[in-house]
Amino acid sequence: MAAFANTELGKLLDSGPELVIAGKRLNVGLLRRFYARHGFEPVWTTRPAQANSLMNAVLRAGEHGLAPQSFHANLLRSPTLPPLHRELLLSDAFLSYADALARGVMPVERRRDDEALTPEPIDIAAALDAAVASPDPAAAIDALAPTTSTYRLLRQALQNFHTGITAGKTSTTRLREIEVNLERERWLPRWRPRDRVLVNIADERLVLYRDDQPVFSTRVIVGQDELRNQSPEFQAKIGGILFNPPWNIPQDIATNEIMPKTLHDPDYLARHNMVVLPDGGLQQLPGPNSGLGQLMLEMANRFDVYLHDTPSKNLFSREDRRISHGCIRTEHLRELAGLLMQQPIEAIDQAIETGSTTRSDLPQPVPVFVIYETAFADTDGRLQFRPDVYGRDGEIWTQLNPERQPVAEREPPSQRAGADPLTKTGFGTSRAVPAAKAERRLSVPKRAAAAGD
Repeated sequence: MAAFANTELGKLLDSGPELVIAGKRLNVGLLRRFYARHGFEPVWTTRPAQANSLMNAVLRAGEHGLAPQSFHANLLRSPTLPPLHRELLLSDAFLSYADALARGVMPVERRRDDEALTPEPIDIAAALDAAVASPDPAAAIDALAPTTSTYRLLRQALQNFHTGITAGKTSTTRLREIEVNLERERWLPRWRPRDRVLVNIADERLVLYRDDQPVFSTRVIVGQDELRNQSPEFQAKIGGILFNPPWNIPQDIATNEIMPKTLHDPDYLARHNMVVLPDGGLQQLPGPNSGLGQLMLEMANRFDVYLHDTPSKNLFSREDRRISHGCIRTEHLRELAGLLMQQPIEAIDQAIETGSTTRSDLPQPVPVFVIYETAFADTDGRLQFRPDVYGRDGEIWTQLNPERQPVAEREPPSQRAGADPLTKTGFGTSRAVPAAKAERRLSVPKRAAAAGD
């Protein structure tokens, strides 16, 4: 730090771990990285055109569902700010706005543990530098935002809302859905593989894309509404297919749901093709009535959540398909497996018909994105809305605009309510317990466990 303490601006940035100007806490880490590229000298006094262009972009932040006042828009209008304070507030506003567009107002370190999607890393200080050097700084910063069809449709819906075209233009619920899902789109990687699987938990549906076009869509069963059983948001790669998989029953399900039944029904385990393993655990052997069905797609992830089959195909006809412990049961999984393996369904059926547990690698791993979007573009390019059944929208909504937050919640990220400073999971105490994650291991809903699903 001593290297930049020889300038007035450098001394201000070196004054401590926090920097507060006019009552606003600035991102001192980003500011130091930015000004290191400029010898810790003021930038905007010699670049008024670029400053005005970027300030106009900040003032239009509402077009992205962001509040301009989150980026000091009101404060920067004050004529009484000292020049050096205005300099730092401008830089903090531009850096914060660029960061919000690039990875969201709530970056991954501030979110819940099961909201694990994140875009590629980006050097925001370098991005602002590049914008300043470009012919149109505002456009360069706006280019950090997503360009997906969902983001485009949501921005159009937001414009319609504000111009009164949307029916019920005073409906706060609809505005919340639009702004929250714009934020969720900013959490996603900017580069989407042209071949990919997308599972939208809120829509309870899976879509396979080939060459960036939807070629297969089917219904899925996802986690229950109960907090500990909700399906997480994450990305992984499908590397292989397990045919006729056994189900290693999670300990808590075995203890709380299955073993008590054996007290009244000594033949329960045998009738459901379950055996006690040498380590004392329970396993349901492969077969048509196995809890995992006849297929499981392997996709390593820290949540131990997978796409798998089920013997209870009738459950896919339910309107409410939130009945699992977190794993994702997939309708028409044989057809999906054939497409992933680039083989006819007959080849998939032959592997199943052997009755043996076997594994096949995919010709090439296929990325899978498990998202939770309550407003999204469907496969026909139309904007769809779904209920916020997991109740995840509210926290994001308040974070998008500080004025919506109770004063007690306006804290730096390390102090955010719900973040456990010891586990750093982002969960409250009730969500950080290992048992909550253990239940997701290739598990099945309580109501179906007795039936072997």
